Amino acid sequence: MNAEAIDALLPQHQCERCGYAGCRPYAEAIAAGSAGINRCPPGGNRVMNELSQLTGLTPQPPASDVEAGGPAQVARIDPAVCIGCTKCLPACPVDAIVGAGKRLHEVIDAACTGCGLCIPPCPVDCIRLEPVETEEQAHRHLDPPPSLLEAERIRFMLRADDLRARYAHHTRRLAETRRQRRHRLDSADADDRAARKSEIEAAVARVRARRRQRQ
Repeated sequence: MNAEAIDALLPQHQCERCGYAGCRPYAEAIAAGSAGINRCPPGGNRVMNELSQLTGLTPQPPASDVEAGGPAQVARIDPAVCIGCTKCLPACPVDAIVGAGKRLHEVIDAACTGCGLCIPPCPVDCIRLEPVETEEQAHRHLDPPPSLLEAERIRFMLRADDLRARYAHHTRRLAETRRQRRHRLDSADADDRAARKSEIEAAVARVRARRRQRQ
C-alpha cells in the first residue's frame, strides 16, 4: 500500500487522536499493516470508506481506544488571561497560532483544525475549543477542499522540518556544553592534583628539615 495515497485521503487535522503523531505517520502505519483504517475521528465514516476502497481493507466500527469525533471546532484564546508564555506555539501542529513572548497570542481560524493540542500546555487555561460559527465553516472543517488539505499538509511537514532542525541545533549546543564542562572539570582536577602534590612535597620538606635539626 502507498502511504502517500493514504495520506492524501486523511483530513490533515494532525490531531493525534488516532494514536500517531499526525496524519502522515498514521498513513505510514496503515501502509505497513500495523494500524487499521478505523482510527480517524475527524474523517469518520467518509474517510474510512475511502480508505477501504483504496486499500481493500474492510470498514470496521471506530477503534475502542480512539476518542469519538465531535462537531467542528476551532481554538479561542482569552485575551484577558493570555500571558504570552508561547507554550502553545510549538504545540500547534499546523502553526495556526501567532504570537511572541510576553505578547498576546491569536488563533488563525482558517488554519486551525480544532485538534485541541494547544490546550494542555497552557499554564493559565486561557484556550478553549468553540464550535465554528457557520455551516460553511463546519463543512470546510469536516470535508475540506483538496487545496486546504495540501496547505495543511505542507504546514505540518515544514513544522516537522523546523522541529528537527531545532533539535539538531539543541543537540549540538548540548554536546558543546558538555564538552566545555568536562574541560573545566578536567582543568579543575589537574589544578587540584597539582595543589595536592605541592602540599605533600611541602610536608615532606618540613619533616626532613626537622630531622636535620635533630641531628
